[in-house]
Amino acid sequence: MRHEVEDRLRSMMAERGMDALLCLSPENNAYAAGFVIPSQPLMRWRVAATLLHVDGRNAIVCVDMEETTVRAAEQKAEIRVWREFVDRPMETVATLLKDWGLDSGRVAAELSYLSVAEHAELSQLLPSIQFLPAEELLVRARQIKTPSEMALLERLSRISDEAIRSSLDSVRAGSSEMDLASALTRSVYEQGAQQFKLMIVATGERSQLPNVGPSNRVLKSGDVCRVEIFSVIDGYQAGVCRTAVVGDPPPEAERIYQNLVDCKQLILEEMIPGASSNRVYEKYRAKFDELGLPAISFVAHSIGVNLHEAPYFGPYSNQPIEDGMVLGMEPLVYRSGYGFGMQIKDMVSIGATGPRVLSDVIDTEKLFRIEA
Repeated sequence: MRHEVEDRLRSMMAERGMDALLCLSPENNAYAAGFVIPSQPLMRWRVAATLLHVDGRNAIVCVDMEETTVRAAEQKAEIRVWREFVDRPMETVATLLKDWGLDSGRVAAELSYLSVAEHAELSQLLPSIQFLPAEELLVRARQIKTPSEMALLERLSRISDEAIRSSLDSVRAGSSEMDLASALTRSVYEQGAQQFKLMIVATGERSQLPNVGPSNRVLKSGDVCRVEIFSVIDGYQAGVCRTAVVGDPPPEAERIYQNLVDCKQLILEEMIPGASSNRVYEKYRAKFDELGLPAISFVAHSIGVNLHEAPYFGPYSNQPIEDGMVLGMEPLVYRSGYGFGMQIKDMVSIGATGPRVLSDVIDTEKLFRIEA
């Protein structure tokens, strides 16, 4: 997977006349290096960087605490280590760039990730370098998945979906949201995920809240339950959300859910290469608006090393759908007016002839039933 990504990035750098690419965010370090430097996402001051030269050289900068982890994961790149509490990490980055003869070169860098102080220090250390914004190149590169990325995201999609299925099967009326969360996370790890992000367990009146974790609330008959999780391997993540009901659904629940099912099918029919992201959203809104309920400002987005990536399928974007994209598609309603929210979120890959649902464990055609 990593070599495919490196080849793509170097090709794009050459097209743009860039000498090197400097990745600084946890997400793009994972994308370019092929693995996560564990403490960087947790402690921003533990600066890490991945440097790709257009000539084929690689280097990684990391804090001394992570040196053994990086060396165990990386056999090819040059490793530069800075000592926490002793060294200035920007100085280590600048020295690497100088040693590679890039102190007067054209280097694409994630300038938007650096703090103002870090940017000022790097500019002072390298007054002759021409830093170019790397964000557009990286966003564009990540939009089209390599075959290996596609395979990993398909695996992650099924891990998330299966974890939700097994957790819903494990509870009944009288169980708590914490019981759901315990089963959910256990299944994610049992299936081989390294971690998870943004676990949502929202039942009853809490199902109206967009991004909430589990509470001690106890499930009761008639509760609508929204459960979502992003399973993660090597920085890549796949988010799936399912809606269930404990026993018999409350009034209007089946009508609202059926609209979301119809929206899902309509979106899939429209998601073909060349179609406009804006057009897909307009088709979705025409169907969703039959409910007369408020909708969020997008219905799908790209996904990979970030939970949300461009393009967004909403009224503010107009990007063509392309073969090789992987999208999170999520027709949903939070404020139904009946005390519950509902959501269907699937992972979808785009092929030459159209979409394929990767999260295919649970049948979303009908509400999942939890025993009352």
